[in-house]
Amino acid sequence: MTPPSSATRTLVSPLALAKRRGKAAYWGVFTGVVLLFAVAFLFPVYWMVTGAMKSPDELVRTPPTLVPDSWHVSGYTDAWDLMRLPTHLWNTVVQASGAWILQIVFCTAAAYALSKLRPVFGKVILGGILATLMVPAQALVVPKYLTVADLPILHISLLNDPMAIWLPAVANAFNLYLLKRFFDQIPRDVLEAAEIDGAGRLRTLWSIVLPMSRPVLGVVSIFALVAVWQDFLWPLMVFSDTSKQPISVALVQLTQNISQTVVIASMVIASIPMVVMFLVFQRHIIAGISAGSTKG
Repeated sequence: MTPPSSATRTLVSPLALAKRRGKAAYWGVFTGVVLLFAVAFLFPVYWMVTGAMKSPDELVRTPPTLVPDSWHVSGYTDAWDLMRLPTHLWNTVVQASGAWILQIVFCTAAAYALSKLRPVFGKVILGGILATLMVPAQALVVPKYLTVADLPILHISLLNDPMAIWLPAVANAFNLYLLKRFFDQIPRDVLEAAEIDGAGRLRTLWSIVLPMSRPVLGVVSIFALVAVWQDFLWPLMVFSDTSKQPISVALVQLTQNISQTVVIASMVIASIPMVVMFLVFQRHIIAGISAGSTKG
């Protein structure tokens, strides 16, 4: 005999929610909580955007003004010219794009090999890769710097070169593990059917695995791009040439003797690409995050 299913206990009973007063109270609390969180997250963005439009005197006024007395867009135009934002934004795009492409290629290949090809000592290799996640990133700064300053075997310096950003970014244990866990969930029957049809390992990866892995590839892409875009310490160390520095370093290096409104405007402009990228790919990001929570 099947035991009767127990009713789900909630803070407010379904009977109370069925009443008009209960519905009004529920939607009132729900709307209030949503608005509270929206204000908490969006108000700093509003404060930064409007702060760049205030005059220098109004910006430091006490108490501060919620809405600018007069709107000045000159802060953004001055930031674009004085901070040389086109150059530094392009440097950041080049560095982030190269790191993303190399990370997608090599992390995907390594994750596919560890998940589906099952090499000898594969578990030992995966354990060693995951062990690097336990090492603080700051502890690896000096060894990485010595490596790119004098590349082993070739004995060339990668300082002031985008390769100094690309090569260390390839060795991303977290993204590799994320891809492997997703590949583990791909049914073995699908790959065996491809083998019966005559597809080789690379053909199976390109035609079967990668199309099925678009959600997780989107998440890995976001992680890779954001990591390079917001990194400060490593680019500061490897780029002594100011003309080759990314936007994160340039915002700190070039702020001397520049108005605060111009600095704030530079920060707003620097954050626009990441915001736009999230708004465009948010559906893929959410799909990729949820893809790893269920077993395929």
